[in-house]
Amino acid sequence: MTSDIRAPAASRVTLKPRRARPFFARHPWVFESSIEKIAGNPAAGDEVDVVSHEGQFIARGLYNPGSTIRVRLYRWEEGPLDEQFWAGSIAAAARLRKEVLGLGGEQSAFRLVSSEGDGISGLTVDCYDRWLVVQFTSLALYQQREVFLRLLREATQAMGAILRTDRGVAQKEGLPSGEESAFGELPEGPVTIVENGLTFRVDLRAGQKTGFYLDQRLNRLAAAGYCRGREVLDLFCFTGGFSLNALRGGASATLGVDGSANAIELARQHAAINRLEGAQFEVGDVMKVLDRLRTEGKRFGVVVCDPPKYAKNAGDVERALKGYLKLNLAAIGVLEADGVLVTCSCSGLVGRELFADVLASAAEQSGRMIQFLEQRGQPPDHPISASCLETEYLKCMICRAGGW
Repeated sequence: MTSDIRAPAASRVTLKPRRARPFFARHPWVFESSIEKIAGNPAAGDEVDVVSHEGQFIARGLYNPGSTIRVRLYRWEEGPLDEQFWAGSIAAAARLRKEVLGLGGEQSAFRLVSSEGDGISGLTVDCYDRWLVVQFTSLALYQQREVFLRLLREATQAMGAILRTDRGVAQKEGLPSGEESAFGELPEGPVTIVENGLTFRVDLRAGQKTGFYLDQRLNRLAAAGYCRGREVLDLFCFTGGFSLNALRGGASATLGVDGSANAIELARQHAAINRLEGAQFEVGDVMKVLDRLRTEGKRFGVVVCDPPKYAKNAGDVERALKGYLKLNLAAIGVLEADGVLVTCSCSGLVGRELFADVLASAAEQSGRMIQFLEQRGQPPDHPISASCLETEYLKCMICRAGGW
């Protein structure tokens, strides 16, 4: 590992007048609209120094001319973005999980590196027992993947890692898409993890995101506290996380619905593995199932809505808000008087206030009083950066819906 503390020559990105303040405050994304000129003709992945319009050094980052984020910033003092720097950043992320949060150990599952939340914009790493799932959302970091994979292996002593790339992100950033092995011995089948005392099997190669929705771990536990003696409807249930936590919390019965037959099959296996009776799962379109249940006059004591991301781009927000309203109105329509609605949004572009407005509209249109009991979000292994509030993406509102 290099000990050279002198910064190599870097190209220079000069900002437009009155655009520097967010970056002095450590916001990591420099968009083309903030840039006045670029000196040095940098190529994709090159280090660049970002300076104010007056020429004052702000930070060092990595350049990508093909991305809407032209520069991702990492270092706010003079110095190279070398292996020593990245090793320190990964070590800091690992210390948070181990020393502060107490995460780790056999069959544990947690986020080890959370991109901008850990100051490493473009790198996400999830740990499943002895294996890692690594996602790059930055071309510049991907170009240095061998360095990062070596540092991750040294920091975790993982048996192996799988590198996965989201297709949409790959197109935006210029990354190759598709799964590829990263290092070491990889599991032959699903990996067994334990969450909240429940056993799950996670397919690291084919599961959604990195195989499991780790960011809902504490919300699943919190929701279970409202389920004792109640029948629960779990919408977009994936592999049964909310359902099984609800049954462990004393729910009388659960019905999980998801469009993926593979996810439903795993959910059924999870119910059997954990010896939980009363769990039913069905493959189906959530909105059509809600229509059917309402027509049948079915009511539930708790309804959980955990849909996929509705807004991937700024232009999707209005459509997403309409989608969230339609979904939550339909969910309220099958909710008992004084029932509990656990409703989530993982769309970062739909802020907490906008999501609350959706529920206010749902209260108005349904004619039912909606009370917020808990306003929750992502767990601490998915930290929110005070310098990049866009890192707060998950909203989980636990609500009581009054009588008809």
